[in-house]
Amino acid sequence: MSKGWRFLAAALAASAAAAWAQVEVTFYYPVAVGGPITKIVDQMAADFEKENPGIKVKPVYAGTYQDTIVKALTAHKSGTPPTTAILLSTDMFTLIDEDAIVPFDNTDAKPYFKAFLANSQTGGKTWGLPFQRSTIVLYWNKELFKEAGLDPNKPPGTWKEMLDYAQKLTKRDAAGNVTQWGVQVPSSGFPYWLFQGFTTPNGVELMNAAGTETYFDKPAVIEALTYWVDLGRKHKVMPAGVVEWGTTPKDFFEKKVAMIWTTTGNLTNVRNNAKFDFGVAMLPASKRRGSPTGGGNFYIFKKAPKEQQEAAVKFAKWMTTPERAAQWGIDTGYVAVREDAWKTPKMQEYVKGFPVAAVARDQLQYSVAELSTHDNQRVTKALNDGLQAALTGAKTPEQAMKDAQAEASRILRSYKR
Repeated sequence: MSKGWRFLAAALAASAAAAWAQVEVTFYYPVAVGGPITKIVDQMAADFEKENPGIKVKPVYAGTYQDTIVKALTAHKSGTPPTTAILLSTDMFTLIDEDAIVPFDNTDAKPYFKAFLANSQTGGKTWGLPFQRSTIVLYWNKELFKEAGLDPNKPPGTWKEMLDYAQKLTKRDAAGNVTQWGVQVPSSGFPYWLFQGFTTPNGVELMNAAGTETYFDKPAVIEALTYWVDLGRKHKVMPAGVVEWGTTPKDFFEKKVAMIWTTTGNLTNVRNNAKFDFGVAMLPASKRRGSPTGGGNFYIFKKAPKEQQEAAVKFAKWMTTPERAAQWGIDTGYVAVREDAWKTPKMQEYVKGFPVAAVARDQLQYSVAELSTHDNQRVTKALNDGLQAALTGAKTPEQAMKDAQAEASRILRSYKR
């Protein structure tokens, strides 16, 4: 090859490399749970770039899940969407209706837990790739159990047991003021999700798989809400009214409450901050076991250029390989989203030393899809408003759920075929 041809070939190669190097993946990520998650995400993005020098990943920390979908859809409508984003699995129908995302074509979804795919697939396509996923679990303070004469290694297995335990664990001073609550179930932030921690064990689901119907006024739903309301208003073992999502783990650390319900995504946070021996258990049963799944999926935005979409798919698959899914679960407390992640040596060693890490995985066999419908934010708001009205005593559980169902039916009328 002549010197000129060699120079031209080198120039073309450099030009091609430069063009590939310009592929930037804008990655919207919600920061909604305690812990140094942004540092972990930054490191994972940097590690991906080292292995894929032609791709630049730019994480954008967009606030809560709610903030993130608003920003993502606003950017989509203006023609400058993120390439990919972690958004709630329940946002799937909304994103499809907005024509904002593309499916993960040619992606094998079989390794992912079936329970997580319930909020990730519809119409025979995989629209979201499970990543930051969770269930609700019960955390309990073993020291406070022991003080109350309860077996510190035996969590409540039924609704009746949880109430009995909570009554023994609630402490009052001489003036009758509560100094320690028996249990706390948050009702701000994600009230509908925590509510599914009651409806699922009571043998009822809140919507159909197509996302076109809700069942908020079914007797089993009203019964579940009555139990939740009664914990605070009748039995007085939980603060009455709205219990804050964000401060519930802190109340647990400060021994203001003996048992809490929260996401498995708080597991590492609890492990790092609880200065006492604690346990983790599946949610108590009524008619059965069960929890909704929760958390976020990777989505790929339709208006992003094709080469960015392809790079984002590569990034999403890289982030959910067995080894990285396992490490993410260890670092954060979220559930490693694929079964083979639990067979990696690192995860097996972790579970051996910290067995409660497997509780959320074991609960998946009883788990159902998180509430997700068309026009999901408005439907969810109708339910959340009803829940808060019941919890604050503004409405009876029955009236609150009848009103929520009427509003949801009105919203979903146009989506029925």
